[in-house]
Amino acid sequence: MAAIGGKRGLGMASNLLKTLIRPSNSPSSRCRSLSGAVDTEVVTSHTAKWMQDTSKKSPMELINEYPPIRVHGRIAACEGDSNPALGHPIEFICLDLDKPAVCKYCGLRYVQDHSH
Repeated sequence: MAAIGGKRGLGMASNLLKTLIRPSNSPSSRCRSLSGAVDTEVVTSHTAKWMQDTSKKSPMELINEYPPIRVHGRIAACEGDSNPALGHPIEFICLDLDKPAVCKYCGLRYVQDHSH
């Protein structure tokens, strides 16, 4: 009985292997292509339009208006916002340097407060 089950298991394994190594042009292994999903003309025209409007500040200008956040320890933990749904993954930032450290997600700046 074990020999029959072993043969059936071997047959299933070989069928699985054939399925996995099937050539990519077969109809059953078609993948959805994302090439052409974003039209580069739309992106560049939108960006050019946004850059021409000088009445609005750029995101970096808005972030730079906010003063660096003073931290009493050597490590700052940035989540982007107090509401987790609006923030980003937690980023632990080392503040050993004298210049402000910047969060790679949101651009907030942190500096170590040496006055304590």
